[in-house]
Amino acid sequence: MKRVFLLATVLTTVIAMSCRKIEVDGAGNNGGNGNILGSTVVLSGRITKDVTLKKGDENILSGIVYITSGVTLTVEAGATVKGDYRGSNVAALVITRGAKVEAKGTQDEPIVFTSSSPDPRSGDWGGIVLCGKASVNTEFTGTGGGKGIMEVEGGINNAQGDGLAGGGTTPDDDDNSGTLQYVRIEYAGYAYQPDKEVNSLTMAAVGRGTTIDHVQVTYAKDDAFEWFGGTVNCKYLIAYKTQDDDFDSDNGFSGSVQFGLIVRDSLIADISKSEAFESDNNAAGADITPQTKAVFSNITAIGPLATLSNIGNSNYLAGAQVRRNSSISIINSVFLGWPTGILIDASTGRATDRNITDGTLNMAGVVVAGCKTPVSYTRGSNTDITGATTESINTWFNTPAYKNRIITSADNLYTRPFDYSNPDFIPFGNASSVLVNKPASGSTPATIYTYFDDPFITARSFITEVDFIGAIAPAGENAGWHKGWTRFSAN
Repeated sequence: MKRVFLLATVLTTVIAMSCRKIEVDGAGNNGGNGNILGSTVVLSGRITKDVTLKKGDENILSGIVYITSGVTLTVEAGATVKGDYRGSNVAALVITRGAKVEAKGTQDEPIVFTSSSPDPRSGDWGGIVLCGKASVNTEFTGTGGGKGIMEVEGGINNAQGDGLAGGGTTPDDDDNSGTLQYVRIEYAGYAYQPDKEVNSLTMAAVGRGTTIDHVQVTYAKDDAFEWFGGTVNCKYLIAYKTQDDDFDSDNGFSGSVQFGLIVRDSLIADISKSEAFESDNNAAGADITPQTKAVFSNITAIGPLATLSNIGNSNYLAGAQVRRNSSISIINSVFLGWPTGILIDASTGRATDRNITDGTLNMAGVVVAGCKTPVSYTRGSNTDITGATTESINTWFNTPAYKNRIITSADNLYTRPFDYSNPDFIPFGNASSVLVNKPASGSTPATIYTYFDDPFITARSFITEVDFIGAIAPAGENAGWHKGWTRFSAN
């Protein structure tokens, strides 16, 4: 079979600089790749020319693939892209600063990034890394570094600085890294070095010009979604049977996320302790800017405990652990079946509860149901003592104006949320449901928190007001967004 090498002006240049090749099995010309449908397309190394991955091809990522600045990787609707799992050359896709990925699937033809293994397992390949030019509160001291620059964790950086993110002292918060729509990312997450893993979808200093919606991560080895700084907004995200954390926000992430479904497996958790939310300002909990101030609205986080008598994996910690001076807000969301529902952790750096006092860390319209400890607080041995206690944090959480609810049982909220063989995440739509309680005509819903006049939500035009709590409505346009393009079972 004839082997054609693309992305170089002269063939000898490709041979001499093999890290720049796209290898296409087949001959002929069919668009930007020059390959015929049904070909095997292998991407490896640094890609320096626009590429289109087609629905009919066998598309393979070999090792760490870098889409370099100025280059666009286009993935057709219905295409499958497989990360090579073999040996030590584990695959990952890195969209570097100034590059773009345009992966626009549809509900009928989603794009799938998955393992090339015939027997796929969690952690077979690295995942997708988006590197943008937006704000981040880190400083990198190596080559190409400086204030407002970060080296993305996971051992993906190289001599060309392809693993760096952030715009430095002149960030572009409107930066555009492309589009991910109707995309599934399966069996990803890989520890290239101890405590330096690549997540299924890493968003490092990604700007709000980027479009991310309808993305499902399944069987993530590390975190499903992790935001390091940046301003990107996301809608319709699903994390299914993650090992570590589902929504991890760090280093000044200030975007908005609305409509997120998190489903855990009671047996799958990480030794580092697993949560639906883990949020830090930075590793030291320092009082530096930009501060992590993301807003998450309409999230349903289904934990490992179908009943209070269940045990599950002992490495589960909480539905949301807000720590290290993070100042995120969680609005109109549900935490169902966790050992601890909400944990305010002030054990490192500037005490996290100071952000509650400042009015920047908010929980409103939150339902905590079927959790052994609904709301808790810890400060460990931190010397930044504020006087906060578990009792005072519970008093804050139960402030009537915030419309938070603590419900002992996880029953009567969703249809079959803990049924791993035939799950159903539609909430009960009866009039007594705390998730969809319908008010009298023209009045405010009794259990929905209306937040648009509050300072922490000001200018968050990305978030739309709805009349239900959690990710999914019992009926209407937001009832079926998680169907048709998703998969809630192993291959």
